[in-house]
Amino acid sequence: MYRARSGQASYGEAIGILLLDSFTPFIPGDVANATTYDFPVRFKKVGGLTTKRALAKDPTAFEPLLAAAEELAGQGVRAVTGDCGFLALHQRRLAALLEVPVFLSSLLQIPFISAIIGPDRMVGVITADSASLDEMLLAAVGVESAESLVIRGMEDLPGFSEAVIEEAGVLDSDQVEQDTVSVAQELVEDEPGVRAVLLECSCLPPYGRAVQEAVGLPVFDYVTMINYVHSALIKRRFDGEM
Repeated sequence: MYRARSGQASYGEAIGILLLDSFTPFIPGDVANATTYDFPVRFKKVGGLTTKRALAKDPTAFEPLLAAAEELAGQGVRAVTGDCGFLALHQRRLAALLEVPVFLSSLLQIPFISAIIGPDRMVGVITADSASLDEMLLAAVGVESAESLVIRGMEDLPGFSEAVIEEAGVLDSDQVEQDTVSVAQELVEDEPGVRAVLLECSCLPPYGRAVQEAVGLPVFDYVTMINYVHSALIKRRFDGEM
């Protein structure tokens, strides 16, 4: 027997995704493109929360973020994520207030990645803005020290910065892929101790395969995290032979 939930208009969307108020083409593989997923998701734009406000770690963004997250939870999602790693600033506070799990930032994967690659190995992090990825943001996701991280940014690469940070409204995907691969290759060449790569920005998962082919390492991103959480929320039954 199924029962309707008060105030809920549709069903079957386990993952709710908070979107920045941005003017960027979201291609397949991007967190904000519904065809990225093998399951339905529900999106909610946080009005006024621009990319620049997120990168600046604006604390006043919390109230509209909370309101949007509560709306998603009210519409039946079982967990809430975001589409900018810098939303980590609000992770703990939002998780404490919401009744469903919250995993706002791709950076939450860093402790897990560090644990599985072993001690004295490095995690390479490719971020939208390396200057803004500071100790405060890392602490918000449980990373006490950046000593095991090698951080490289995309902010000085015109193809990326114009599309994602400046929001020109046009994205040259081939150029961004080429630039992302170059950053990853340089990162690994500079620090041979890197044993895994994390793509922080929600616009970078489309290029994860190219990065992996170039550096031969595990590549984590927002989509790996969202898929993982979804697999915990919606368990499948197993059929097979013995």
